[in-house]
Amino acid sequence: MAISAQSSKLSLPQTNPGVATVLEYLILKFPYIDASIWQQRIAEGKVHYHDGTAITAQSPFKAQQRIYYYREVENEPIIPFKEAVIFQDQHLLIAYKPHFLAVTPGGAYINECLQNRLRCSTGIADLQALHRLDRVTAGLVMFSVNPATRHLYHHLFEARNIHKTYQAIANVRTTEGLTGQQWEIKNHIAQASPKFRMGITEGPANSHSIIRCLQQCTKTQKALFELSPITGKTHQLRLHMQTLGWPILNDKYYPKLQPQSADNYATPLQLLAKSLKFIDPVTEQPRHFWCEHSLSLS
Repeated sequence: MAISAQSSKLSLPQTNPGVATVLEYLILKFPYIDASIWQQRIAEGKVHYHDGTAITAQSPFKAQQRIYYYREVENEPIIPFKEAVIFQDQHLLIAYKPHFLAVTPGGAYINECLQNRLRCSTGIADLQALHRLDRVTAGLVMFSVNPATRHLYHHLFEARNIHKTYQAIANVRTTEGLTGQQWEIKNHIAQASPKFRMGITEGPANSHSIIRCLQQCTKTQKALFELSPITGKTHQLRLHMQTLGWPILNDKYYPKLQPQSADNYATPLQLLAKSLKFIDPVTEQPRHFWCEHSLSLS
């Protein structure tokens, strides 16, 4: 059994969804966790209020109360790839995340995530990811070291003042010369089914990417692309490559959802967060970080 060393926080909603107790709300909120598990966690004192007072099976639901609990999984997979710190100062930490490692706890992963690994290796308990990468994507992730300046870096992402570039490899199945060509993709992305997938639907554009072909191998009919997302929708780059008719190599979600299976470490998704470029809101100096790893057609 793997148990998170850090508590997860949940605020009860303003509108009661029709429950009498905190326990009933947790069972309703997390339908994929069996009710008996929540009952056991509460019986063992693993769910509490902000002041540390334990929640019992009879604790009444009260709007906007903060609830703390500790995520547990029966068998947490160990990801056999190492992260690396690229840069660190008193405000920021930039790290390389390998394929298959989650950025923050989620699903079957609690301690095996980049944030928790870095908290352990650096001793910085307040270290917090400023953005996300899909677990199957590799590349650079930015972390806040100092809670006092964290909001300034969050604002960079909110205001789209960070220029990010990615690399991707796709099967293009064409002899047409693509190297040097560039495409601008704008469309409407919305949640699809199952809910962890996204889809392109009718509506005003809410996603925007620039995609350029860097290299092409006519023998293997694969090509290497540079992708620059202007917006940051979930799975945006994966969907925009699909829009061009060239889904990213080894993508298990797009264009067709593959049956659930264990990770195949020999065939990672060919998507890499290559660089981050921005004006530092604290020092007002330009920053440019890039990943030494690169995707290759060979």
